[in-house]
Amino acid sequence: MNKQIQNNSEILFIYDAKNCNPNGDMDNENKPRMDYDTNTNLVSDVRLKRYIRDYLNKFKEKEIFIKRTNKDVTSDKRAKELEKNNIDWKTLIDVKLFGGIVTIKTQTDNLTGPVQFNWGYSLNNVELLESKTITSTFKTSGKAENTGGSGIGKDYRVKYSFIAFSGSINKKVAEETKLTEEELKLLDEAMINSIQLCRTRSKIGQSPRLYLRVVMKDNKTLNDLREYITLEKTDELTSIEDVILNVSELKKYLEENKDKIEKIILWKDSKLKFNEEFEVGEIEIEELNS
Repeated sequence: MNKQIQNNSEILFIYDAKNCNPNGDMDNENKPRMDYDTNTNLVSDVRLKRYIRDYLNKFKEKEIFIKRTNKDVTSDKRAKELEKNNIDWKTLIDVKLFGGIVTIKTQTDNLTGPVQFNWGYSLNNVELLESKTITSTFKTSGKAENTGGSGIGKDYRVKYSFIAFSGSINKKVAEETKLTEEELKLLDEAMINSIQLCRTRSKIGQSPRLYLRVVMKDNKTLNDLREYITLEKTDELTSIEDVILNVSELKKYLEENKDKIEKIILWKDSKLKFNEEFEVGEIEIEELNS
């Protein structure tokens, strides 16, 4: 029997981006989102969830609530569309993971998702590549290609960004969305595979490097795991070959909290280097394959 999840989890997810735009800011010429005070690259939780949704829809053939579309579709219209096909929007996997809200007439139906992410940020100082002007042309009916519709814009990218996300899974909240253990395994799979399988022109050049999900005992929680990792070098990184991730404090923190932890689920890219072996005392480590 596929039962509902029984534990909280804490997530650390890291991927890198080279010569691409991890998350364009529509309010700033679609430049990569940046914190210019710290020279760090920012990526919204919405961007990460989009990768996961697209992966589950395209590659696992799961119906999702928030789909990519060229139409002007509100959540209410989407719910009504599903209802015509005898599908309850609350049963869709992205709603069970991330929640959703639908307002029909005066009644609002709001589900908080058990899976939540903070905004991601780069652990290194990030430089932007000089912008290049790009153009596009396309044919319109009865016209030559070079006289059809066209557009001119700027193409902004980062040189290299090593991006870390923090996330959590709340088993109590999952009671409302009825998230199951099998669906949680699909999330693990999507975290590892979605970024590379859902590439676009501006996103090619990104690779997952580390996924760590700490399965807690019952309702126990941990701090943001990014607080316990650093890079040995933060300037002038150009590729994963330059990266050494210091995990000493993370190991110490997890060991100090071993009584709260049931096990650690771990996936690591072969090119990512740690400053030391990642072994955490008596805590079980379950390694995932891509």
